[in-house]
Amino acid sequence: MTNSPDTSLNRIAPELIDSFGRVHTSLRVSVTDACNIRCKYCMPENVAGFLPQNRLLKFDSIDRIVSVLVKAGINKVRLTGGEPLMRPNLWELIRRLSKIDGLLQIALTTNGMLLSDQIDRLVQSGLTHINVSLDTLREPAFQQISRREGLDLVLQGLRAAVTSPLNVRVNALLLRDINLQDCLPLVEFARELGVVIRFIEFMPLDANRSWSQSQVVPGSEVRQMVQQRFGRLIPSDSTDPSQPSRDYLFEDRVGGIGFISPVSEPFCSSCNRLRLTADGKFRNCLFGSQEWDVKCLLEPTDGSRPCTDQEILAIAKACVEKKHASHGISKSDFQPPDRAMYQIGG
Repeated sequence: MTNSPDTSLNRIAPELIDSFGRVHTSLRVSVTDACNIRCKYCMPENVAGFLPQNRLLKFDSIDRIVSVLVKAGINKVRLTGGEPLMRPNLWELIRRLSKIDGLLQIALTTNGMLLSDQIDRLVQSGLTHINVSLDTLREPAFQQISRREGLDLVLQGLRAAVTSPLNVRVNALLLRDINLQDCLPLVEFARELGVVIRFIEFMPLDANRSWSQSQVVPGSEVRQMVQQRFGRLIPSDSTDPSQPSRDYLFEDRVGGIGFISPVSEPFCSSCNRLRLTADGKFRNCLFGSQEWDVKCLLEPTDGSRPCTDQEILAIAKACVEKKHASHGISKSDFQPPDRAMYQIGG
């Protein structure tokens, strides 16, 4: 038995459809749970240990999974972590993915600290889109949120991205008691760079279980603040209804702004995302409690044969079919997932 792709999976067709009719075209692949900072909204200050190398899904396996799922309708892949740039030779995975026919977009979400040294190779390998996280322009606030130094490295990486051919967005998360005051300066900075900035609501995915509704800054509140300072926001005609962000243009058409509001304005009804964790588990929702292990089938340790492409597709379809109508954050019986954000993949 070889690991060559099955010729029976030779078409691009929407096969990843859940019981509510949502067609899945986006795959988020976490390549590591390791990170070089410790953001309050994502992970604990002290981590006992990250996954060892042998627990991480191999590049060969990721490439094969993506190849199979593209034939089932996936056309966008986003690489996440942890901090994905901590995975050695990430450019090599991107190079492999760029050769898959039918894959329209290869994106990366990063904290930016390692970006300036790697960006040239990432671009050369076929990366098309990048999101850089930036929650403040003040080093003290950066350290309060991330529990580490390094704002200058983030800004260096972001500027390198802006001067590259990549489609660049800035991701910002506001915590009411820490960086709410940074909202307008961040918007101004993004407009100076000419890039879209997206504000993401604080979600109950922190490892410390310290999430509080009182710390959430609703997207509607941020919109109001921005409009008072920069004028009317115009809904973007290019907004994809399946995407989590609701995007707007400024009246002067400089830059752009988006709001990802899973707490105050859930977008579950149009969710088109499937997730793959760094240790090879499919997940159908950030807040889900179930996982479907594909690594054990692709990289068996008991001497059994590796799975076929049809078996990969079957486990992905089983995961999608079990997707709930919504994440249920607003329900009184909501329970956060056992894994924190950095262990699932942003």
